[in-house]
Amino acid sequence: MKHIVSFSGGKDSTAMLFMMIEIGMPIDEVVFVDLGVEFPEMLEHIDKVRFMIDVPFTVEIPNRGDFEYWMTQHVKTKGDNRGKIGYGWSDIGNRWCTKIKTDSIDRGRRRDYSYQGIAADESHRMQDDERNRYPLIEWGMTERDCLEYCYSLGFHWRGLYERRRRVSCYLCPLQSLPELKMVWRDYPELWANMKRLDKMSHRTFRPGMTLDQIEQRFIEESKQLTLKL
Repeated sequence: MKHIVSFSGGKDSTAMLFMMIEIGMPIDEVVFVDLGVEFPEMLEHIDKVRFMIDVPFTVEIPNRGDFEYWMTQHVKTKGDNRGKIGYGWSDIGNRWCTKIKTDSIDRGRRRDYSYQGIAADESHRMQDDERNRYPLIEWGMTERDCLEYCYSLGFHWRGLYERRRRVSCYLCPLQSLPELKMVWRDYPELWANMKRLDKMSHRTFRPGMTLDQIEQRFIEESKQLTLKL
């Protein structure tokens, strides 16, 4: 069995990877699944890590296409939704994008050990699978420990973690409103892409709330702030 590191590029998987290298744990391959929806700072970080380590690094492209394909074009072939086109926006009960990432990593590697970057203070996310390994939990490393370890190695994501608690996909509907507002304010090109996708989704960005409605809320909040100043 091979030893596969599941790498998202975030603080936890980065800390896990470099700690494993530091203590000499076996690593046969590092795998990053690219759905095409990462922050530009995250892509820079992933490229930096990729060329720093002396370990095979695979950028896995999901079977058939990127996030936009699965969200707006994929034709479902099973169950009550057979024939329905596109998954639409994900939500807490239907995190299809996470499943696609997992399936992409597992493709051709189902017999291998999979090292997951889940911190000790998120142990509830562990899955009951004998193939999965959780080094950070075994070491007792919390999310804060992981971030500080990454900073000590010189990784900063150009300040992304100073502005956000989570640095997952920029268009994730599960991010907090303040984090979503940061995307609207600081990344107009990414926000424009989200609005384009929103018009193609059969599900609203959040339950009962479109992205246009969220944007209007941000505009009104900004106006109120300007008036106070």
